[in-house]
Amino acid sequence: MKAVKRIVMMSMAVWLLNVATYAQNKIDEQRMKRDIEVAENVLTTLLKQQFDKRNFFPLELNGTYTAGYGVTFNLPSGFNDPMRLFLLAPDAPDAPDAPYPPDFEWDEGPGNSFSYSFHQEDKDCEDCEKMRVERRNIERTKSPRASKMTNDSLQSSYVDKFATAAKDFLVDYGDLLSQLSPEEKIMITNHNDGNDSWYRPFNSNNETFITIEAVKGDLSQAKQGKISREQLLSKIRVTKSQLSDKLEPDLELLSSIFNRLYQPDLAKTFFTEGSIHYERLNDFGVIYHMKAFSSRQDDSELYSMPTLALSDLDQENRDKKVKELYPAFESELKENMLDYGRTLKSLKNEESLVFNVKITRCKGCGIPSTLELSIKSSALRDFNSGKITKEAALGKFISKKGPDQ
Repeated sequence: MKAVKRIVMMSMAVWLLNVATYAQNKIDEQRMKRDIEVAENVLTTLLKQQFDKRNFFPLELNGTYTAGYGVTFNLPSGFNDPMRLFLLAPDAPDAPDAPYPPDFEWDEGPGNSFSYSFHQEDKDCEDCEKMRVERRNIERTKSPRASKMTNDSLQSSYVDKFATAAKDFLVDYGDLLSQLSPEEKIMITNHNDGNDSWYRPFNSNNETFITIEAVKGDLSQAKQGKISREQLLSKIRVTKSQLSDKLEPDLELLSSIFNRLYQPDLAKTFFTEGSIHYERLNDFGVIYHMKAFSSRQDDSELYSMPTLALSDLDQENRDKKVKELYPAFESELKENMLDYGRTLKSLKNEESLVFNVKITRCKGCGIPSTLELSIKSSALRDFNSGKITKEAALGKFISKKGPDQ
């Protein structure tokens, strides 16, 4: 009897501890949104200062919070291309910190090439001499060899500036995200969701993607003086990867498998139309980009949902079904990634299989606008070899969700 009482008392203690932990970690969503927006502004300012684009240069960061993981800041499409970044239009001429003289102009030439010009009376000014040197350097990039050297130089400069701004933000301003628990992270990355892939054939082969992250507990220790700034900097993790153009048959095969799985006749939740394309990032893994649809709309403003064999649904009933389907879609996608992703042979153990999904539109439904699921290749291999159970493998997924619709 005493043993039973002891077990009951221990169970109650664990339950109370869980309740207390939940209450302590419960997030004030409005405050988190405010903190993220303030942090976005600070990080934007630091990046503009590093790249000498303080005024004119448009830069809109996107920060999102994922419970249990932390906050991720994604840079906008195009910020991972140093050539476009460094050669963007300068700050407005009347800006006090503008690095170019008032008569400086960009001129668009044939084939989308660019040159610049300035008035004769400015020819002896210091800034104009700098621009003459820059113009000569740009002219030299017309040869393939010089172009590669210039791109490599720009890439190296870009990586350094990006890393400096990100680290300064984490060390000096990471505590702005005050609600994060000690084990949650703050991550800054220049990798977007693939929307700018149209220009990549014209870009350099050495395009570098960077992820810089810190654990909130380490930031708090530095703030309290328990570790030095140098110690904190050594704990910040920097991951660099480059886009690979190497054809890897297993990655192509997985894309084909998922394209077939999510056609309307086989899918049970959401479906896809168009191809599921992927990006192979050296030393990071593979990211598959997918658009998930729930329904089709006909001319009468009614909807059909092919995966459920339903038709003539009004907006209200369509949205109700979408909300019901979303949890099943997320669960099904994880299982499919396990069942078919374990066949991948070209990924290293520490590389990841990632699915980045744009979720079907459903205004006011409270489901996420995007979903990113990732799992290490080592976990896929352990599951495939029977070292871990399916339940254990499912527990190794990292899930990041975009803002609710």
